[in-house]
Amino acid sequence: MSREPLRPRAAYRAFRTIPTRWADNDVYGHVNNVVFYAWFDTAVNAHLIEQGALDIHAGEVIGLVVETGCRYARPVAFPETVEAGIRVGRLGTSSVRYEIGLFTAGAAEPAAEGFFIHVYVDRATRRPTPLPARLREVLEALS
Repeated sequence: MSREPLRPRAAYRAFRTIPTRWADNDVYGHVNNVVFYAWFDTAVNAHLIEQGALDIHAGEVIGLVVETGCRYARPVAFPETVEAGIRVGRLGTSSVRYEIGLFTAGAAEPAAEGFFIHVYVDRATRRPTPLPARLREVLEALS
């Protein structure tokens, strides 16, 4: 089966540094796959909050994950530092596909590459709603 190569650092528009923790390692001596998904959430949501595009406590819209995936290239282990690259692969009216590359500090090639799709919904009704202007502006900068 032919697979596209993982994206290099230059493909990502923003980065977040995430230190690994001792508890991230599993019995096999590397970071467990479930932690990679937590890093995806951390990188994207922290960026949106810092940019003033997401209010997780009182905002009118919230993002619900409807699909996710990850391709692993090599293990990561404590005490490595991860640099999570963020980009937007597709921007719709009420949805966005985030693409994240996880690099160990200074590495040119990612240890893993993942994605998740958020559908933004009204906090009260949980029905899809168009992206607010500030959120769309921040997401366009990641495209």
